[in-house]
Amino acid sequence: MDQQEVRTRFAPSPTGYLHIGGARTAIYDWLLAKQRGGKFLLRIEDTDRNRFVPDSLADITASLRWLGLDWDEGPEVGGEYGPYFQSERLEIYHRYAEQLINEGKAYYCYCSAERLQELRQSQQQVGYDRHCRELSAEERQQLEQSGCKKVIRFKTPLSGKTVVKDGIRDEMSFDNSTLEDLVLIKSDGFPTYHFANVVDDHLMQVTHVLRGEEWIASTPVHVLLYQAFGWEPPQFVHLSIFLSPDGKGKLSKRHGATSAKEYREQGYLPEALFNFLLLLGWNPGTDQEIFSKEEAIASFSLERVNASPVRFSTDKLNWLNGVYIRKLTPVELANRCLPFLQKQGLLPEPCPADRFDYLVSLMPLVQERLKLLTEIGDWVDFFLKEEIETPGVELLIPKKMDQALTLKVLESVYTALEKVDDSFNEQELEAALHHLPEQLEIKAGQLFMPLRVAITGKTATPGIYETMHALGKGRVLKRVQAAIGRLREE
Repeated sequence: MDQQEVRTRFAPSPTGYLHIGGARTAIYDWLLAKQRGGKFLLRIEDTDRNRFVPDSLADITASLRWLGLDWDEGPEVGGEYGPYFQSERLEIYHRYAEQLINEGKAYYCYCSAERLQELRQSQQQVGYDRHCRELSAEERQQLEQSGCKKVIRFKTPLSGKTVVKDGIRDEMSFDNSTLEDLVLIKSDGFPTYHFANVVDDHLMQVTHVLRGEEWIASTPVHVLLYQAFGWEPPQFVHLSIFLSPDGKGKLSKRHGATSAKEYREQGYLPEALFNFLLLLGWNPGTDQEIFSKEEAIASFSLERVNASPVRFSTDKLNWLNGVYIRKLTPVELANRCLPFLQKQGLLPEPCPADRFDYLVSLMPLVQERLKLLTEIGDWVDFFLKEEIETPGVELLIPKKMDQALTLKVLESVYTALEKVDDSFNEQELEAALHHLPEQLEIKAGQLFMPLRVAITGKTATPGIYETMHALGKGRVLKRVQAAIGRLREE
């Protein structure tokens, strides 16, 4: 293999659904690999058994595919550097940990959980006090015979400095005296993130490690591990954090959705979310805001990734989602909306062909109005229902009109519509109603508002003539008649 080939990896932990920050990291990993003709790997870091969430792995892979991110190596795909689940690589980690012990670069630690807890509570010691670092062979043997549980810790150098080079930040220097002797292998035999990711990134020949800036504090120990093995570290890139929509503090659940799954369920298009996350921390250097995946691949570079915190603007995401909704053909939009309508019980599953064709015919009426796919039910429910609940009198009567006048208006409308040809086309409908406001000595809005409410149950809908044509003569007359009956009853 060409040693210069770019190899990026996205390495999520199945302890929850794919976080929106992780989704951005995966997008940048994918783009960098594609842009440089390299490979994008997916590796599952499933060594934290206490926090494992059973359905999170399925969500992670489904969310990545929903965003259009395919991986060249990893679960369900395979590859020459597998296995790609860390839980299946335990023998590898133990072998390399034993190597460090044999070379005097790591040691067994027998301290109990109670002792470590006391250390933390004493506030006199920051981190582990290296109690077991220089145990004699006799002391270790005694502890082994007593059945003490043990972990393997790294012997962090006690002096000197470690320099971390970052692809988008200035060099960072850390005093080794401030670094802890990190655990490499836990008492349950599983490796820690710090150890497993270093071993795996080297063995899988990863060239670039992109991750959140919260990992900066751990990176000097990772660099020291590379040095201990005599390995060349990858290029580290620590990405900026997301700020809340108001720019005050870090984005969190109290600000709304934080997982890709939630955005999908809220009716965002994957193309829009991809485009939005692309621009959260990367500047194209132009005024361009809409990027296809092909354009993103061609334009992306680490040089234009910004290390500064970036505000998560929901308004910008909503705008982008509207842009991408309007790019879809009626058939495409109908396909995207169908699952939401089925979930709301407005269409059956599976959807008959004639019902789907009718849905397609409705798309041009609502496409300009939709911001989220979840809104589709509010815009088309009265089209998809054979009958609607007859609106109440208070809703039927517009402002500055009374019940008697509203009744007169709807009776006149009914008489006019009854004479329209069964095709109920928009031109004939307009011709039938055009002169009614003048004849009734009212404004056009006073005619169309009670009519709109009568046939849809809503005050905001697509254009009235398009709506009536889509509903058809039978349903329109039936609903107007029902509204007339309601006004007469009161």
